[in-house]
Amino acid sequence: MEEAFPYIKEDQRIQFPGEDDIDESGIAGVGGNLSPGVLLSAYEQGLFPWYGPDEPIIWWNPAERAVFLPGKLHISQSMKRFLNRTNLTVTFNQDFRSVISACREIERPGQDGTWITDEMLEAYCNLHRLGYAHSVEVWDTDDTSEKPAGGLVGEPVGEPVGGLYGLQLGTAFFGESMFSRVPNASKTALIILYRHLMDLGMTMIDCQVMNNHLASLGAVEISRSEYMKLLQTALGN
Repeated sequence: MEEAFPYIKEDQRIQFPGEDDIDESGIAGVGGNLSPGVLLSAYEQGLFPWYGPDEPIIWWNPAERAVFLPGKLHISQSMKRFLNRTNLTVTFNQDFRSVISACREIERPGQDGTWITDEMLEAYCNLHRLGYAHSVEVWDTDDTSEKPAGGLVGEPVGEPVGGLYGLQLGTAFFGESMFSRVPNASKTALIILYRHLMDLGMTMIDCQVMNNHLASLGAVEISRSEYMKLLQTALGN
C-alpha cells in the first residue's frame, strides 16, 4: 500500500520541483496534500494548486503570470462615478467561509463545476484561521450618499453580494478567486483591496492567469522568471 503523504505543519517546509522541471503546460508537480506547510511552501516557491474534483492535486507555475503592480491600477471614469455613489460597502476578514463558498458556488460562463473542492475549501479556511488567508466582503446597503475616496469600508449587512479571497506572504498578495452577485461587486472588492494593500506597502498582487476582467483593471502579464524575481523580493529573500 502506498504511504500517505505526511501532514506538513505551518512552520515546516518542503521543496517542490524547480523551474527546470516544470512542463510546457506549467505543471510543476502532482500529488501531496493541502496541509498548511505544503500550501505555504508552494506559494513561497511560485506554485499554486488548481485541479478538478476527480483529479489529484496539480501544482502550477505557468510560463506567464498576471499581476497587479504598484501604481498600475486602472479605474474607468464610469467605475469612479459608481464608487462615489454606490450603496455597496466593503469589509475585510469578516466572513471568509461565506466568500470562499460563494466563489465555489457561483455559476461562471463556460465553466462546468468548480475547482474549489471540499478539501480546498477547508484547507484555505484553515489558512485563514492561521492568519495567512484573507477575504474581502462586499455588502449591499441602503446608503447612497456621496462617499470620499476610500470611504466604502463599512460594516457587514446581511449576506455578501461580492468578494474575493487570497493569501498574504511578505509584501505579496496571492489572489485566488472572486465572485459577484450584483454588478461591479467583484471590481469594487478588488479596487478597495488594491488601495488597502498599496497603503500597506505591498509590492505585488498575483492573479495567476490573465483574463479580460483583470486586464481592464490594469493587470499585466509577466514571464515566470520575472515573477520569481518579484516573489523573492516580496518574501525578503
